[in-house]
Amino acid sequence: MQAFTVHRGIAAPLDRANVDTDAIIPKQYLKSIKRTGFGVNAFDDWRYLDPGQPDADNAGRRPNPEFVLNKPPFDRASILLARENFGCGSSREHAVWALDDFGFRAVIAPSFADIFFSNSFKNGLLPVVLGEKEVDELFRRVQADPGLEIEVDLQAQAVRVPGGPAFRFEIDADRRRRLLEGLDDIALTLQHADQIRAYEERRRQEAPWLIVA
Repeated sequence: MQAFTVHRGIAAPLDRANVDTDAIIPKQYLKSIKRTGFGVNAFDDWRYLDPGQPDADNAGRRPNPEFVLNKPPFDRASILLARENFGCGSSREHAVWALDDFGFRAVIAPSFADIFFSNSFKNGLLPVVLGEKEVDELFRRVQADPGLEIEVDLQAQAVRVPGGPAFRFEIDADRRRRLLEGLDDIALTLQHADQIRAYEERRRQEAPWLIVA
């Protein structure tokens, strides 16, 4: 998992509340568990004017010119601004995979659905919770200055706007450490590989009848 320390990038304003995971990645794309290749179908129903299918070439599809992520410079955004209850709906982890594969490193919103929030940390995407007034201010600045780059500093737990305010956010200490060090669940377990091997060898000696050849 890619570590997250400080990220600076273009912020795209998705001015909708209650964006659910089916909007982030529609159900027909859930057959694959590769974790990659979902970015081109992120927000698929909003992003294109015609329907898409898994493994189909998107090059010939008609993009929706009104959707924010189809408009330069937001098509190069790596930070997503959203409204309350982002990531609600079903618990599909594919939603986080799609945002990550699109190129997003952080999502800033007043609130997130619990499972989406948890899945984000497990996949290196930082969900930042700020107050509604603070999010309003970020929307105002980004909409007034498209292409404005925002800095998200996980080490200092702050969101900064060039020439503007800094907003502090809170984060669980364990989740913060895992993101800073780039540790997903597997990498976290492998930190204890020596102890795991020692335990397995001890069990092999103590109860050899439990070992399947």
